[in-house]
Amino acid sequence: MKALLIPAPGEMEVTEIPRPVPGIGEVLLQIQYAGFCGSDLNSFSGRNPLVQYPVIPGHEIGATIAAVGGDVPAEYRAGLPCTVNPYTNCGQCAACRNGRSNACKSNQTLGVQRHGAMSEYKVSPWQKVLPAPELTPRELALAEPMSVGFHAVARAQVSDTDVVMVLGCGMVGIGAIVRSVLRGSRVIAVDIDDSKLRVVQKLGVAHTINSRKEDLPGRLLELTGGFGPDVVIEAAGTPMTYQMAVSEVAFTGRVVCIGYAPGEIAFETKLFVQKEMDIRGSRNALPEDFRAVIEYLNKRVCPLDDLISVTCTPEEALVQMKAWAVDPGKIFRILVRF
Repeated sequence: MKALLIPAPGEMEVTEIPRPVPGIGEVLLQIQYAGFCGSDLNSFSGRNPLVQYPVIPGHEIGATIAAVGGDVPAEYRAGLPCTVNPYTNCGQCAACRNGRSNACKSNQTLGVQRHGAMSEYKVSPWQKVLPAPELTPRELALAEPMSVGFHAVARAQVSDTDVVMVLGCGMVGIGAIVRSVLRGSRVIAVDIDDSKLRVVQKLGVAHTINSRKEDLPGRLLELTGGFGPDVVIEAAGTPMTYQMAVSEVAFTGRVVCIGYAPGEIAFETKLFVQKEMDIRGSRNALPEDFRAVIEYLNKRVCPLDDLISVTCTPEEALVQMKAWAVDPGKIFRILVRF
């Protein structure tokens, strides 16, 4: 069967690998769409310290069930649209014991520490497969990145009385925006790309700010009555946005960090104490986050066509990945169609 392989940084090729057979407790998935995310771009560019080459990328999955192995519940039947929770969990580390398997110390994500889903077929433990009979595989390919943003909102404990600022309007940031709006909060979306800000206006945000063109601190004070946002969700992964989050959050506010920033970052640490702020990490997503995203997608209010920047074949993927590496800010999602 056909698969997409990154053999080394800067390289990508279509290859042939054996079609897998589902074993006991496993489901065979026919992959219809798989999305490229920032970690795949970093793997391609040689900036992902966790990746092991050669690697088949991809953990954003829209598929249908092709076959099932033994000891799989009857509701997992052939032809059912589904997505996949792409993370492993050991069940023994502190995170797993505390019911937060998304942060498992030994996690191996599809397409990073193990081969991913950029292939015609993939097997998965049935427990990681999330059926969604009312959705299409194309829609389901967006579930994983949005679920990461949904999880960050849960970590922030966002409520309807909060003003939430989301820094970075990529797909993960969009997930955070959508979930915050669904919880009734007032959302301020911040990015440096006007085209992305125009898209998120369709998601129910109250305000958008281009931080490259506007006075962010002044605008925030104006929009929040001088208080600052109650919650800041960092979804860009740059030193500047990390520092913005700490500087601009309200006194006693909450900062939730999703993005991985390169290198060390200097902070004015007196703000940690003076503001008595909470700073929380947010990693991956839990099954309930996936279910919440599926429920949202079922409402058919998501501007899907605005969020899928490119759909390509495996043979076209190298060209698209090179273009994305040159100008990463212009892309929401690249879907590879199998």
